Amino acid sequence: MKLTAIIFIALLGALIFYTWLQGTQTFSLALENSLKQLLGFAPILIMAIIMAAFVETIMPQDFVEKWLSEESGLRGILLAWGAGIITPGGGIVGMPLVATLYKAGASLPVLMTYLTSLVTLSFIRIPIEASFYGWKITFLRIGVSLILPLIAGGLTYLFIKVYQI
Repeated sequence: MKLTAIIFIALLGALIFYTWLQGTQTFSLALENSLKQLLGFAPILIMAIIMAAFVETIMPQDFVEKWLSEESGLRGILLAWGAGIITPGGGIVGMPLVATLYKAGASLPVLMTYLTSLVTLSFIRIPIEASFYGWKITFLRIGVSLILPLIAGGLTYLFIKVYQI
């Protein structure tokens, strides 16, 4: 986590410096946009982190062991595939939830399936996508993406077995 923070601080510093070189008007606009985004995302991010902490606290260990651990096998992967589709809020909700499930003992293939499903198949995105590029392309993208989370989970399983992680 410290390395991630250091990398982000360095990138942010470089972006701030580059924007400052563009002039005070550009710099002021960037600060204004940053504040708007911060005020928009902060409440959601805070709620997602709090929700993940509550889930971590109340998550029954036997549920994780039965449905999401290495022993769950294909059942866990299929559950993760469906859960990724119905999780509201996308990555802002999903990432803290994955961290919580990982700490609780969920297997990596299950987590990779969930994350891939969340990113590629989230039902929340369907009307938004359709409004941008129409139902034909939306349904085509969903159709070809349906198997991707299962492939991600399977490849993660194989990778772990081959490299004994």
